[in-house]
Amino acid sequence: MTETRPRRQEASEEKLPAQYINYVFFVLDPIWRRLPDEERERGKQEFLRATEAHSGEMLLRTFSLMGLRADADFMLWRIGYDLDAFEGMTGALLKTGLGKYLRVSYSYFALSRRSIYVGEHTPGFENRTYIVPGEGEYLFVYPFVKTRAWYGLPIEERQRMMNEHMQIGRRHYPVKNNTGYCFGIDDYEFILSFEAESPEKFQDLMMELRESEASSYTELDTPIFTCRRRTLPEILETLG
Repeated sequence: MTETRPRRQEASEEKLPAQYINYVFFVLDPIWRRLPDEERERGKQEFLRATEAHSGEMLLRTFSLMGLRADADFMLWRIGYDLDAFEGMTGALLKTGLGKYLRVSYSYFALSRRSIYVGEHTPGFENRTYIVPGEGEYLFVYPFVKTRAWYGLPIEERQRMMNEHMQIGRRHYPVKNNTGYCFGIDDYEFILSFEAESPEKFQDLMMELRESEASSYTELDTPIFTCRRRTLPEILETLG
């Protein structure tokens, strides 16, 4: 196996602005479904207009979790370069007729940066500083924290285990990993999201990864959200 060697980010990359990454999950108050049809329709249209008014300031993907979790009905995956845009969109959404019946149940915030474990021999689809979302049907999102013992290991040992970790990932291509770094700016070290064709494909990957040596240094990797790619009008229709 060709080993991947750590390397510094190139100077040209360091000059580029970092991506801000946010996964924000909403849960609907059941009272919403008891409102008159006209009021609900008006609230949904307000929500759509507010989203459209702010979506030009960021990359936006929308996902449904309806029926899959009790604590989240849908999720917005937002990537941008200006935190004011995130704040402005969220405020505008919550002021709509629908937004008044929504609660943010989870919100994860991270930055994009190149992993220290990828280098000149890493395949191109992994060798990325920036996150570029695909068009996959499913997205699996969860926070991730390594044990403190992991950082006490020599970098060569960590690199060896991560080489195995990445080799397993390549065997399950086209499952695609998006890693966000949130150490120091959120409660976790990383926020991971995996794009996959189906829950079965993602589960196959995770079952193999849990037997890898690096997995023994995992402190936390829950909650895990199974998200289905849906347009925002489709999502709002399922809300009732």
